[in-house]
Amino acid sequence: MKIKKYIIGFCVTILLLSCNKTLDMAPDGKMDLSEVFEDHIKVGAFLNSCYSNMSGKGVRYFFWSRGPVVWSDEAWDGDAEAEPTLTSGRLYNGNASAGNHPIETPASVEAGNGDYWNRYWASIRNCSIFISEIDKAQVNSEEERNRWKAEAHVLRAYYYHELLKWYGNAIPILREPIHFAADFSTLVKPTYYEIVKFIEEDCNAGLQSQYLPWRISNGESYRVTKALAEAIKSKMFLFAASPMNNIGKDHWEEAYQINKQSLQNLRNNGYELYKKVNFPQTYQSDVSFLGPENSKYAGVYNEYFTRGMSFSISQVDLETIYQSREGQGNIWNIDGVGAQDSYKSGTSPTQELVDAYETLDGQTILNLENPYLDEKHLQPNYNSQNKLYNPNNPYANRDPRFYASIYHNGSKRKALWNFIEVPQSPENYPGGIGNRTRIITTYVGEPQTGIHPTARRATRTGYYHRKFLHPNSGNDNPVAGAGWKYFRLGEIILNFAEAAAEAGHLDEAREAVNEIRSRVNMPELPNGLNKEQLILRIRNERRVELAFEECRYFDVRRWSQPDGDLSKTDKWVTAMEIVKGKDGTFTYNRRTVRTLERRNYTNAYLLLPIPLNEASRLESITGVVWQNPGW
Repeated sequence: MKIKKYIIGFCVTILLLSCNKTLDMAPDGKMDLSEVFEDHIKVGAFLNSCYSNMSGKGVRYFFWSRGPVVWSDEAWDGDAEAEPTLTSGRLYNGNASAGNHPIETPASVEAGNGDYWNRYWASIRNCSIFISEIDKAQVNSEEERNRWKAEAHVLRAYYYHELLKWYGNAIPILREPIHFAADFSTLVKPTYYEIVKFIEEDCNAGLQSQYLPWRISNGESYRVTKALAEAIKSKMFLFAASPMNNIGKDHWEEAYQINKQSLQNLRNNGYELYKKVNFPQTYQSDVSFLGPENSKYAGVYNEYFTRGMSFSISQVDLETIYQSREGQGNIWNIDGVGAQDSYKSGTSPTQELVDAYETLDGQTILNLENPYLDEKHLQPNYNSQNKLYNPNNPYANRDPRFYASIYHNGSKRKALWNFIEVPQSPENYPGGIGNRTRIITTYVGEPQTGIHPTARRATRTGYYHRKFLHPNSGNDNPVAGAGWKYFRLGEIILNFAEAAAEAGHLDEAREAVNEIRSRVNMPELPNGLNKEQLILRIRNERRVELAFEECRYFDVRRWSQPDGDLSKTDKWVTAMEIVKGKDGTFTYNRRTVRTLERRNYTNAYLLLPIPLNEASRLESITGVVWQNPGW
């Protein structure tokens, strides 16, 4: 079969670790495609180009932002007031259009975060070309041919799943590379479910390869695996069954069956939850006030998220399924408490997220059916069954994951960071200033870490992010953020739990959630919950377990109706304004983070718009409206 002629340009920079000899090669300049597939090294380099547009995520959104985390009700971006023309400030003010949307077209695309439409389609096309040519290409062994083809299928599934999350079903299914002169008028706008079934085809093609591994353990860092294929399938069938995307059809039983099999396959191939604290002196000492047991449970959670997965035969982390190759930078100074040189604190967790963490007896703080009695979330609707929670001492007796994820007023932090504090307050250093362990104080008027409406280094909400912050990191101990975990077994377990509950398999759903809770010694969910009650508990469990992991942004959207909006979750988010009395006691008052609502809650913001020019071209050629509602 004659090879079609495409003129292609390869970029030398594949954005991989320089020491990685497996993925760091690509041919330079322009050449005829046939030349590429006649040479083993160039064939491998072409496959490398298929990796180049995977987004770095984490704190690598423009100007060191957490992107979807601070665009949802989980957190507020401190840069929104300091620099209102940056991405979050524009979103909060509703400054977005199909021609200039701050998520799609940020001021700069950093670590692959942004320009998704063009970049993901470019990689999909490269994957499709590779799949169509690899069977007759010149490669050194059939094993490599088989594995490389499987990788291309999984990579194409990854890019399609990202497009589907951001843009919904406004994307065509392209199994073959389309020549530039092709007739595009025959393109059909598929349903969300049809796209998910296509993604499943690609994932299954990868899973059927005997040479694609389940885990990388031989130094071939960051290559895709069968485990990634299972994770993508798990998420996509969950999304397809959700109210936003199911167009009135019931796909929950299929989502349950797919998730059950994916989860079992992952377990059968060595994936398990991270349950052991390997460095107790580092991860348990500043939560020692929780006691020996609960400090262990908070410590294991914090340790997992601040240490990267290795690519060796002997691995400590058996939970992470796929990890980003992009560095996460010095997050203690751009996304942490105190901003040591007065730079930026970044992500400020909201009071709504804090309210989601249960007390140690397993009782929710709020009534999950109707958590707030007013639109602005200033009147919490407390759970009448909760006897441990005290609004005047709100941070006592909470889920260990709360202490591992969020710094609150009264938290402790090892101050190996040359804290700028003039004058230094002795009461903030319980062992003396030379002890270097500092109590985090966020009350009004506290000069270094107190809540403030505009100061870039300060919290907007009364809380600081901790989950990805190494306890000892600082200017004089530069421990960078661990590689971003795209997928982990904990998420797959919760995907299964939700699908099982929605499909009516309540006992299995409850058992799956309890596995997640047992890692941090939280009580099992009570027996006898009906379907609606169990679904509410599972959704809250996702909110807590997957906090700051870019899940909540998409969860609240897929749980919405196509004609709905995010007014109940995202329109208003709140802070805890704490006042310190002369006698040293604290008064706790809820307030909105700012006096104006966030304006990225309307129906249009459920999905990104297709870039204006692309939407116009597609409609002109096919006669079908491809643009998403509201744009």
